Amino acid sequence: MTEQVISNTTTLKGWRASSYSNSEGGSCIEVLDGFVAAVPVRDSKNPHGPAVIVPASAWVSFVAAVRSGDLGS
Repeated sequence: MTEQVISNTTTLKGWRASSYSNSEGGSCIEVLDGFVAAVPVRDSKNPHGPAVIVPASAWVSFVAAVRSGDLGS
């Protein structure tokens, strides 16, 4: 599978950070809502990009694993 990437994300509006992030600039990801088949994901410390495009089904599985603690620490 070829990885899909958005090189420059500065023109895309509506990024949101994880509710677990804090104002101290720690490691965090941001996602862009509004896409049916995919979820753009970027590093909050690099707001210009790049962003990786994750298939929606994979994102749902990832979030479920995080919430259930299946990924460990």
